[in-house]
Amino acid sequence: MSDALVAAVGAAVADGELDVAVPGEALVFAREAGVFESPVALVLGVEPAVIAKRVGGAVTGRGFVRIEMPAADVVGAILRDPGYGTARVPAHVWDDRPRTFANPGFAVRYAYARACWTGRWARDLGIGEGLPESLADVEKRLVGALADVPGRAAQAEREGDARPLAFCLERVAGAYHDVHERCPAVPAGGEKPGAVHAGRAGLARAVRIALGNGLKMIGETPRERI
Repeated sequence: MSDALVAAVGAAVADGELDVAVPGEALVFAREAGVFESPVALVLGVEPAVIAKRVGGAVTGRGFVRIEMPAADVVGAILRDPGYGTARVPAHVWDDRPRTFANPGFAVRYAYARACWTGRWARDLGIGEGLPESLADVEKRLVGALADVPGRAAQAEREGDARPLAFCLERVAGAYHDVHERCPAVPAGGEKPGAVHAGRAGLARAVRIALGNGLKMIGETPRERI
């Protein structure tokens, strides 16, 4: 999404609609599943409607450019580009114990391990990885948190501060624990695997990529087993 905004600014500059230096990247905030907002126009001091028109978005009351993207596109973007956000930033240290959900470090590490387990179980059952379609509320919250990770990773790299990224990883982990328990990718009992399970398996892999990259950026080695 950041790339799309930068490209939109560049196109507007090339066409003479804007007279500014094209930004190297644009900060994007994920407001909810598939809904993004960016202050790029305010930062550049230009008319936000010009940028919004270029990306098929709208302008909010405070001048942010608002863009909506289907949840499947959010997850698909992570799955297509699993190598994003791999630059190291100053280490962020979470305690190893206690190993309870009250410890954010454990919650993040355990969410990564759970996402890995889900992938192994799904493969063992012959469940492919698809893209999410109809989502429960807890899954929408997870997609919204996932959508925020690339932007926070870029922010951490740009500012040399791991804290915003670490907080974002905590949000992803908390949301994924709810999804793992309430919307399992592995069929229960006599339930047959279907498209919903493939979508959930794809969502789990997106979580594994996002948390794994984030952990590496802040100086940790992701562990598939805890």
